[in-house]
Amino acid sequence: MTELIQHRLALVEQGAYKHQRRERVDATALVWDKSPLLRDALLLKASLEAETPFLFPNDRIGFTQSRERFAICRDRDGNEIWTDWSCGNNTPDYAYALNNGLDHIQQAVAQKRAHCLPQQKEYYDAVLIALDAVLAFADRCRDDARKAGADDLYRALCRVPHQKPQTFHEALVMMKLLIFTLRANRNIHLTIGRFDQYMYPFYRHDVKAGIPRETLLELLEEFFLSLNVDTDTYMGAQQGDNGQSLVLGGCDKDGNDAFNDLSRLCMEASMELCLIDPKINLRVNKNTPDELYELGTQMTKLGLGFPQYSNDDVVIPGLIALGYAPQDAADYAVAACWEFTIPGKGMEIPNLRVMNFPLAVLEAVTESLLACDTFDELLAAVKEKICVQSDRLMAQAVFPYIPPSPYLSVFVEGCLEKGLDVSQGGAVYKNYGLLSAGISTAADSLAAINNVIYQVGDYDKQTLLDALAANFEGYAPLRNRLLDCPKMGNNDDAVDTIAGELMETFASHVNGKPHPFGGVFRAGTGSAQGYYTTSVDLGATPDGRKAGEMFGCGFSPSLVARVNGPLSCIQSFTKFDLSKIINGGPLTLEIHDTVFRNGEGIAKMAQLVKFFILRGGHQLQLNTINRDVLLDALAHPENHRNLIVRVWGWSGYFNELDAPFQQHIIKRTEFTI
Repeated sequence: MTELIQHRLALVEQGAYKHQRRERVDATALVWDKSPLLRDALLLKASLEAETPFLFPNDRIGFTQSRERFAICRDRDGNEIWTDWSCGNNTPDYAYALNNGLDHIQQAVAQKRAHCLPQQKEYYDAVLIALDAVLAFADRCRDDARKAGADDLYRALCRVPHQKPQTFHEALVMMKLLIFTLRANRNIHLTIGRFDQYMYPFYRHDVKAGIPRETLLELLEEFFLSLNVDTDTYMGAQQGDNGQSLVLGGCDKDGNDAFNDLSRLCMEASMELCLIDPKINLRVNKNTPDELYELGTQMTKLGLGFPQYSNDDVVIPGLIALGYAPQDAADYAVAACWEFTIPGKGMEIPNLRVMNFPLAVLEAVTESLLACDTFDELLAAVKEKICVQSDRLMAQAVFPYIPPSPYLSVFVEGCLEKGLDVSQGGAVYKNYGLLSAGISTAADSLAAINNVIYQVGDYDKQTLLDALAANFEGYAPLRNRLLDCPKMGNNDDAVDTIAGELMETFASHVNGKPHPFGGVFRAGTGSAQGYYTTSVDLGATPDGRKAGEMFGCGFSPSLVARVNGPLSCIQSFTKFDLSKIINGGPLTLEIHDTVFRNGEGIAKMAQLVKFFILRGGHQLQLNTINRDVLLDALAHPENHRNLIVRVWGWSGYFNELDAPFQQHIIKRTEFTI
C-alpha cells in the first residue's frame, strides 16, 4: 500500500470530513406543484445545486457529500415527503454512459424529444432537466478542483462526463460521478455490476500506454476508498447494507472465461484496504481453476465476508428458464445483496415479500395434525399452506408503488427508446422476486414430527400441540427429543428430502406467474433480514425452536441444529435443483478463523468451495469468525472498531449492527475442516 493510500485510508477511518456536512436544502417551493416525473428531476437539480463536494488533499476521485442528505420536500404540515427513496436494487448500464459520454446521450434525448408523441414529452423534458443538472454540477466540480489544486481531478473533469473517458483514471472519475448523482437522485441500493468487464478497455488503454500496474492499483484503491466515505448517509436496514456490490469474472455473452487482470487487481485492492465496500462477488463455474478459488479463499481469510460466489452453471440456465434471453442471462450480475439481475436492462424488484416456510408448517400442524393419519397427509397440508401463502404474497405485490426516476432511466435499456420512465414499464425486464425464510426450520420440524409421531410414536399428537402452545414450558423431555431428531445440514435424506419437496412446491407455484406490470414472479432461497422479521412473532416450532427465536440466515442450517461439518452441510443444501429457485439466496457458512492459519487450510477451504460449485450450489458466502472475538467485541467495542462480519447478503462492521443481528451471528455454527 502506497503512502498516499495509507494517508487517505486514515482520513476515511477518522471520518473528520463528516463534521463539515451542512444541513440539506428544502426544495418544496421548486417542486410542490409539479408532476411526479418533473418533480423527481427538479429534486435532483436542487440537490446538486446545493452540493459543493468535499475534497481530500490531492483528491483524484472527488465527490464526497457536503450535505447530510439530499434535497427534501415538505407537505403543508411540514412533514417530509417524496424524498426517502426512488427506484433501486438494480444495476444501471454504466457501460452505455462510459462509452458515449453525457453530451452524446443528451443530444440523443433532445432528438427523441423533437420527434416524440405528445404524451412522451414530459418524460423527455424530465430526462433533459436531469442531464442538464448533472452536467452543470460536473462543471462546478471541475472549477472547484482547479481552485483547490486538485490538478489530476481537474484534468479528468475537463473531459468527463461530457465526453467519453479515454484513460482508466477518467473512467474512475466518471464512475464516481455517476454513483454520486444517482445517489443524489435517491436511487438506493444501486450496484456496481460487472466492473471488470466495462472498465477493462480503459484499463487496457493505460497498460498499453506503459502506465505501471502499481500506479493503476493505487488509482483503483483510491476509487474503492471513495465508495466508503458517505455510506453512513445511505438508506439501508443496517449500516453496511448499501448495495455497493461488485461482480468479477464469470463468462462473457459468448460463454468465454471473462476473468482478467483487472478482476485480479480488484481483489488485490480489496485485500489491501480491508474495507466493507465494494462487496466482491465472484462468478465461477465447473471450469474455474483452483488458483482462483485459492485467491478467493485468501480474501475470505481476512474476515471481510466476501467474495460471495455465484455458479454460472446453475444461474444462467435458471434465468433462461424464467424467460431471460441467453445472452442477457450470461451477463448477469447481483443486486444489492445476492439477487440476480441483468445490468442495464431491468427494473426488477427481487425482494418484494418473504415466504415464511415455518409459518406454513405451524398453520398446517395447528389446523390439520390431529386429522392426518399419515405423514404424507400432513406434508400435503403444508404444501397447500405454502401455495396459499405464496398467492397472498403475490397478490400483495401486484401493484407496488415505484417512484419515477427519469435520470436512472437514461441508464436502463428500453426507456429512452420507448419514451417511458423506468417506473412506467420502460425497462426490458420487470420481474418480481419472492424471498423465503426458514427452510431448514420447516424441514427439521416436519422430520421431527415424522420421527416422533408417525415412525417411533413415543409422543402423541395432542401432547405435541400442547407443548408448542406452551412454548415447551413443562415439556423439556419432549423438546430434547425433538432437538435430537434429524436436522438439515447433516446429509440426512430423512430431512433433506422434505426440504426439497417444500422448495419444489414454492418454486413451481411461483415461477413464471405473470403480474400486471409486464413481468413474472420468481422464487428464491434468500431471506434478507426476513430470518429476523418473520421469526420474532412466530410461536414455537416442532424442531425444538422456542417462540421468537430467529431462523438460520436465509438458506442455512437452523440455529438449534447440531451440524457435523461444512462438507455434510454442503451436501444437504445441494440436493435440490437450485436452478429452479433462482431469485437468489446463498448458503451461508461460518468458518472458524483457525482454518486459515496455514496454506494447507487455505487449500482445503478452496476445495470445499469448488465442491459446492461442482455439486450444483448456486451461491455461497463464507463468514470467517471466532466466537471469543465476537464476545469480546460486545464487551469492549473500542478494541474492535474494524471487525467485519457477513450479515445476510452484505458485510458490515460488527459494532454498528443492532443487538439482534450481533447475537444471531454469535449463535451461528462455527465450522472447522
